[in-house]
Amino acid sequence: MNPRLRKLALTAHVTSSVGWLGAVAVFLALAVVGLTSRDAQTVRGAYVAMELTGWLVLVPLSLASLLTGLLQALGTAWGLFRHYWVLFKLLINVVATVLLLVHMQVVGQVADAAAEASVSASDHFGMRVQLLADAGAALLVLLIAVVLSVYKPKGLTRYGWRRQQESRTRQRTAEPGDQAAGLAVG
Repeated sequence: MNPRLRKLALTAHVTSSVGWLGAVAVFLALAVVGLTSRDAQTVRGAYVAMELTGWLVLVPLSLASLLTGLLQALGTAWGLFRHYWVLFKLLINVVATVLLLVHMQVVGQVADAAAEASVSASDHFGMRVQLLADAGAALLVLLIAVVLSVYKPKGLTRYGWRRQQESRTRQRTAEPGDQAAGLAVG
């Protein structure tokens, strides 16, 4: 991937990932308001807003983060299967996206109930607590992905180690004239 395209892909990935993180924080705030507010209109509004936020912001940003992350991994030297931290981030993203899609069913049920009538403190209490807990867990998991991105812990996978050894072997066996020609061209 050429440097301009790499920077564009990185910018898209960081933007979608940070947006996803921010949207989860908003979702968490709405879940807290929905669970703790004593005003029925505020509670109803919070759960309706959660559904809208979920489908119009969270789901698109999670998918964008996944796709741009794959593009970054496949188009750069980091690779998709060379480093454990990249694999862990991919796993986090895939699992979080799937769980978000499943979670949106609960959001939809609570939002539908809130839109039809006022929601009392006992209505759908278990689901409302689940929304809060899931949003908190999602925030924590996405923060772990941020830490992995920033610190990039060392550790090559077996595939990455093999590729590194192959590259070193190729460099050692290349003739000095080949290396000079490669530097002049590249």
